[in-house]
Amino acid sequence: MTNKFKLSFWQIWNMNLGFFGIQFSFGLQQTAVNPIFSFLGADHAQLPLLNLAGPVTGLIIQPIIGAISDKTWVPGWGRRKPFFMIGAIIASLSLFAFPYSSELWFAVGLLWILDVGNNTAMEPYRALVADKLPEEQLTYGFQMQSLFVGAGITIANFSIFLFQDWFSHHDIASEICDPTSAMVSGIPTWVYYSFFLGAVASMGTILWSVIKTPEIPPSEKELEILKRNNDIPFLKKATAPILEIIGAIADMPKLLKTLSVVYLFQWYALFIYWQFITPMLRTSIYGISNNDILKFETIKALCMSGSVVSPADLEFAEGIQRLSEQALSQTGLMNGTYNLVTMIVALALVPLAAKFGNKLVYVSSLFLTGIAMLVLPFIQDEILLLLPMILLGIGWATIMGVPYSIVSKVIPNERRGVYMGIVNMMIVVPMFIQTVTFGPIIHNLLNDNPVNAILFAGGSFMVAGVLAIRLNTSESNI
Repeated sequence: MTNKFKLSFWQIWNMNLGFFGIQFSFGLQQTAVNPIFSFLGADHAQLPLLNLAGPVTGLIIQPIIGAISDKTWVPGWGRRKPFFMIGAIIASLSLFAFPYSSELWFAVGLLWILDVGNNTAMEPYRALVADKLPEEQLTYGFQMQSLFVGAGITIANFSIFLFQDWFSHHDIASEICDPTSAMVSGIPTWVYYSFFLGAVASMGTILWSVIKTPEIPPSEKELEILKRNNDIPFLKKATAPILEIIGAIADMPKLLKTLSVVYLFQWYALFIYWQFITPMLRTSIYGISNNDILKFETIKALCMSGSVVSPADLEFAEGIQRLSEQALSQTGLMNGTYNLVTMIVALALVPLAAKFGNKLVYVSSLFLTGIAMLVLPFIQDEILLLLPMILLGIGWATIMGVPYSIVSKVIPNERRGVYMGIVNMMIVVPMFIQTVTFGPIIHNLLNDNPVNAILFAGGSFMVAGVLAIRLNTSESNI
């Protein structure tokens, strides 16, 4: 690849803007998808397994797309940008369709398609930053991505909070028993608008980055290598990315191996938080028990079947539905708050990392996030719940930027795409483990209580912080 030149603020801004759309989509996944599953009748102990799409598609799609994009050059488009657009189209269509889910299986299927789209765009975007920026701007570039991570998820979550206030129906009881109502699916109509906004944001911002950001063209030598790769038989070409991933894992720098253990606890905990924060709020703030949920589902089923339901039962069902919507709205406010903090501190972390080192900033952020999660279940005031979100926002800004800056300095340019995919595998493998293990854990060991789930996540972050102290950031090559 030709020499890299320092880019201006606006060039880095335009290059990363598409991350806003991708993260708007992820914001909806983090906050709204699991409550939608609950509205469609899922028990909270089922939520981990219902989220299997994220880790599986991330594990398969991102490293393969990364390896393929390393060996791609489309004249007029580039190396990474074709994958942005494919992912944006898939994600936008899925977001538009998602709130129309009438059955749990349909919503779960759409989540798989949505994750395929987001993961197709995600890894090449990470690699583009490393492709374009010289080493002295890498931290700045990845923290700019963190800014857009925060911005996308913030707007997604605040839209949920505001739309619930602006557009929620007051006569919920009549909708519960109206076969023509959108409430038949259990999904409040005001949730639709956030997903429509996300569909527009995903396509629009990625298109802006594609138009505004030229990629660095390959050298004559690189073009010759790419041409030889195109002449390889299809079967061999299809298996080459998998073999390259295996080889890259075998050659993986020691720093990445150490980081993978930290990531095991860090991302396991984050997936718990995203799945169980709304169920926790339903229990800790709004006082809804598992028995209340079962009674609500029974009343709704009787009502929709045409059976006579007493006014007292209708009033009870209306109360549970309203409180559940408030819990989702409160989750939107809280998650929007921590991502707003992420926006504010993302670029401020650049001089802090330069002064104190990436490792110290990263370790500190893990402990701060752990503290935030450990105190959440004990706060009974909706406004005071926003205070731990400040700590979580600082941690999220660091998690989404600093580790990428650390690993970018120890991976070779010619394998940057595949190694960024492997870093994502280090994220999705813990998520996969969580989806298949945490349902039995909460059911059998944590008293089927979402409050205990959040405490478990806080403890996992503390373990991650201790393990991160072992990172040797002085490593410079493999």
